[in-house]
Amino acid sequence: MGYFGAMFEHRSRPLISQRRFAGRLLKYLGYALLLVGLSLALGVWGYMEFGHLRFVDAFLNASMILGGMGPVDVLTTDPAKYFAAFYALYSGITLLGAVAVFLTPVLHRMLHILHLDDNKRGD
Repeated sequence: MGYFGAMFEHRSRPLISQRRFAGRLLKYLGYALLLVGLSLALGVWGYMEFGHLRFVDAFLNASMILGGMGPVDVLTTDPAKYFAAFYALYSGITLLGAVAVFLTPVLHRMLHILHLDDNKRGD
C-alpha cells in the first residue's frame, strides 16, 4: 500500500475511536486553516503591492474575496485589476478546497461505517 493508502484505515479495519477521530478532524481543520491563512497572506500582499492599498484595506479586500463576498475598494491600475481577477478565481477554488480538506475525515468515516460489518464497529 502506498502513501495515500495509509492516510486512513482500510475498510477491513475497525472504526477508530471517537477520540482519535476528533484528533484527526482537528489535524485536517489545521490543514484547511493553513491553506486559508496562506491564501489570505497572498491576497494581502497582492493588494498592497499592485493596488497600493494600506494593510487594513488590503486585508479587508483579500478577506472579502476569499470569503466569496466580493471586493470593497475600486482598483485603478491594470496590474491591480489583473491581480484581483486572478486572486478571485484562485480564491473560489481555494475555498472549495479548504472545505474539502476539512470534510475529508468526516466523509471517510461515513463511508467506513457503511462498509463495516456490525461486529467490526469500534468505539
